[in-house]
Amino acid sequence: MERAGNTISDMELMGEKAEMTHEETVHLAELSTEEKVIEKKLRRRIDFLIMPLVILVYLMNYIDCTNHLTIPRNNYAAAKLQGLETDLNLNGQQYQTGLSILFVAYILMQVPSNLLLNYMGRPSIYLGFFVVAWGLVSACTSQVKGYGSIVACRFILGLVEAPFFAGVLFYLSKWYTRGELAFRMSLFYSGSLISGAFGNLIAAGILSGLAGARGMAAWQWLYIIEGAITVFIGIIICFILPDFPDTWRILSPEMRAVAVRRLAIEAAEADVDDQTNAGLSQLKGLKLALTDTKTYVFAFAYMCIAGGGGFQYFFPTLAETLGYNNTISLLLVAPPYVFMVFYSLFHSWLSDRLGIRFWFFFYPIPITIIGFIIFMTTDSFGPRYFSLFLMNFIFAQNSSIFSWLATSMPRPPAKRAAAYAFFNSIGNSATIWTPYTYYDSQGRHYPVALGICIALQVLAGLSAIFMYFHLRALNKRQERLENETGEVQLTEKELRRLQITAEYEGIDIAAARRLQKGFRYML
Repeated sequence: MERAGNTISDMELMGEKAEMTHEETVHLAELSTEEKVIEKKLRRRIDFLIMPLVILVYLMNYIDCTNHLTIPRNNYAAAKLQGLETDLNLNGQQYQTGLSILFVAYILMQVPSNLLLNYMGRPSIYLGFFVVAWGLVSACTSQVKGYGSIVACRFILGLVEAPFFAGVLFYLSKWYTRGELAFRMSLFYSGSLISGAFGNLIAAGILSGLAGARGMAAWQWLYIIEGAITVFIGIIICFILPDFPDTWRILSPEMRAVAVRRLAIEAAEADVDDQTNAGLSQLKGLKLALTDTKTYVFAFAYMCIAGGGGFQYFFPTLAETLGYNNTISLLLVAPPYVFMVFYSLFHSWLSDRLGIRFWFFFYPIPITIIGFIIFMTTDSFGPRYFSLFLMNFIFAQNSSIFSWLATSMPRPPAKRAAAYAFFNSIGNSATIWTPYTYYDSQGRHYPVALGICIALQVLAGLSAIFMYFHLRALNKRQERLENETGEVQLTEKELRRLQITAEYEGIDIAAARRLQKGFRYML
């Protein structure tokens, strides 16, 4: 199959294999009846082991101090209500700097961390180590004495938390098909929503019951208890979390084969990097991600909804404007989150079932805007509290954009890992500056901050519209290429990808090319 020069045509590639029937090609492009039975068992095994672990860790990550949209929202915000600012002699701007500095380190670590995760191929050890590290740093935060030490702790916390969120998004994309991803990513993201609800209830219990115990303030106990739990979970992750489908030892050879094959069929090629030079492969993946328009559009859209979701940094404070004491304010935070846990799961399940991403990303935007407007323009308890439920619809968008990115960057894994990391770093850049928009002089309606949230949601909607038409154009282009009767030139790199697919599928290169022709982006 070797040819001189840098390209090989479809006609040459298919020449001696042209007699393969359409039925044979279709058979190769789907699992057999026996394999589908194995797939169901495989999916249950993945769901019952992997999903509870990543949800539990994300729950602690969200409670513990930070990550992603509400990151320092829980411990840091709850601690603020119980004297952290006073005990450390922080003024308002210093508190905001402590909130924001974490994301500077968090952003810097994203891309190198995800590429290293993909290169190592051991998510259990890699993610488990950093979970332990952030638990230790969080616990140590209980002993800070002033502005300098709280800023230092939160900067280090950003470094050790950075590998987790983008790493898990990439990790899940190595286990689930695109028709399964949105619901599973919503399950994963539910860890943050659950912690937003019950983390504040836990915080309320700790803050009211341990204030002054052993000479420490309630907020110090908050960091110690939740940090210690996180360390314990991180150790469990190191020993229990499976790495990737082709290396999970408890799977039978048949299950491993199906786990790899089902992803290869869906993306029209094997979900593996070129291993001729593994280190160079990661850099090529980074280059592929950074030269793809989709990477930047998704990153910008995510930045908009991350900034629009910045109200959660101050969710207990917003609840406090309803007129109740600190403990009641923390308790009032729970119902909007509990509602969104169940709603977002239904939202994502339906998105997977229908195979649609754009509309499920887009429709929550006007709902959240209505919520922001109600909070800014009303004073009575009922409408203002209802607006908190509407504002939380922004979190239904997250699973949609996470899974939409995964299905729009199907292969190779190094590209997907880099894209997720870049996407998450740019998205979280909004969390550096959005805390400064919630300054006290705005009063209880926060018109400036919530007005910015509205503007960001509008920009997110425009980005989604652009992506929809861009992907539709790419699908039409692919359709035209498949209908062409002339020769289509393949580069050496494309041929090498086909050879990898053929090896994993146990088929010839001609059949691998036929499989590749069926791929379409999910809209």
